[in-house]
Amino acid sequence: MEQNRAVMVRIGELWLKSEPVKKQFMLALTRNIKAAMETQEIEYSLEEYRGRILIFGDPEKIAPIAARIFGIVDVSICETTTNLPEDMAKTALKFAEKKLKPGMRFAVRARRQHVSGFTSQQLAGMIADVIWEKIPDFVVDLDNPEYEVFVEAREYGGIVYDERIPGQGGLPLGTAGRAAALLSSGIDSPVAAWLMMRRGVTISGVFMDGGRWAGSATRSLAMDNVRILSTWCPGRGIPLWIADLEPFFDAMTASCDRHYTCLFCKRFMMRVAEGIAEQNKLEGIVSGENLGQVASQTLQNMGVITTSVKLPVLRPLLTYDKEEIVAISRRIGTYHESPGDTECLAVPKKPATRSGQELIEAEEKKVDMDKLIREAVQSAELWIAKDGDIFQKALTE
Repeated sequence: MEQNRAVMVRIGELWLKSEPVKKQFMLALTRNIKAAMETQEIEYSLEEYRGRILIFGDPEKIAPIAARIFGIVDVSICETTTNLPEDMAKTALKFAEKKLKPGMRFAVRARRQHVSGFTSQQLAGMIADVIWEKIPDFVVDLDNPEYEVFVEAREYGGIVYDERIPGQGGLPLGTAGRAAALLSSGIDSPVAAWLMMRRGVTISGVFMDGGRWAGSATRSLAMDNVRILSTWCPGRGIPLWIADLEPFFDAMTASCDRHYTCLFCKRFMMRVAEGIAEQNKLEGIVSGENLGQVASQTLQNMGVITTSVKLPVLRPLLTYDKEEIVAISRRIGTYHESPGDTECLAVPKKPATRSGQELIEAEEKKVDMDKLIREAVQSAELWIAKDGDIFQKALTE
């Protein structure tokens, strides 16, 4: 391996998988890396080794893009060398000369794999000696260094770097199935969708448009949330199905006990999402529900909601504090400082926090629920969000 600047990609739990699964996951990860680079029109070449991926090209452009790809623990701008100690030491000195000053606390972190002739500790000592000759008087501090140089001696060559840029972790997108994600104009649902994407799930969004029952900003904000989520899966489109919720609200408020409106609404949304999921061969439903946050999200009410569908309901935010959800929302870009009018006019003054299965099912029989669900599914608009843009896709018969 010739000496070159590159971006080293480090992966985590993928290596805990069996060999066949590992191969499948690595194939998905490299495919996602290639899609991200090609979407940004970045010239690159990629070399894959056990536990490491090296991406050659413009490191300053490649590193921040790679750090957003699910399944990557961290990335480093590095230089590749031979695995001879003198070559790795020479390269480590180049890094140190830019940042290490006399008196600073300093550490060399060395690793060796399938290379003979020296131990990791000996390699670290040799590199520290070379750096000392040019930059004396640094303080060796392995516990709390101000500056570190990392050196890896591997059978295919040496890798030297001095920074680890945190990645997203998780699993490569596309390795854990496909699900319909209930998405709204709020904070929680896009975070829930992102967390499932981080675990390898490919999502299709479902937004229930409340029409005159919903605030004027809800539709545009929901679409913006999906648009932003699409920037986390470069080169892939995220379908967004927009279904009409207004006929349901009209029917329920006219005929049913409004004390339970939020439960009726959530059960209806689940069923519409399931209908869209069945049409598109999706395997689950993602919800942004959070235990105890609002009236419909008590443990008892969530049980009643879950029984409305047969598909698995995935609730990744179930135990999160609101502050944690907001922090993730800000980090991934879906937080809106001034969201505008997102009020739901159907919410009762005193929503029920406890309900019975039989009571809710009896109330729902007062309207033609099957017809409402069928019409909502059949009339749903299809939009596609891709690489930060969103456009409507015409449905053909």
